[in-house]
Amino acid sequence: MIEVPTIEVPQVPDPLPPGVTVLDVREPVEWHHGHIEGAVHVPLTQVPDRLEELPRDQQLLVVCKVGGRSSQATAFLREKGFEAVNLAGGMLDWAGAGRAMVAETGDAPAVV
Repeated sequence: MIEVPTIEVPQVPDPLPPGVTVLDVREPVEWHHGHIEGAVHVPLTQVPDRLEELPRDQQLLVVCKVGGRSSQATAFLREKGFEAVNLAGGMLDWAGAGRAMVAETGDAPAVV
């Protein structure tokens, strides 16, 4: 079994340091309601087919709504050689901690 390293929202530096890419594995409707600015959006079911879009030279902070799907994605990505870390509590904890998010509103993202 692959180890799934996990980090809690309070442990995540704000702002995110260089060398960290956020990978959001939620569905498109969830993404549009609010996500971490600069995140890469690849729904969980598409991750195996879109590995070439992910940076291999950076740590991936993998997020979903509460941490279940991102845990699955983190385990898969680590099997494929990525340095991936799961965000415990997902976007619910991120928002609950008052961390910055953007939402898609028409032509441009709006800060939530």
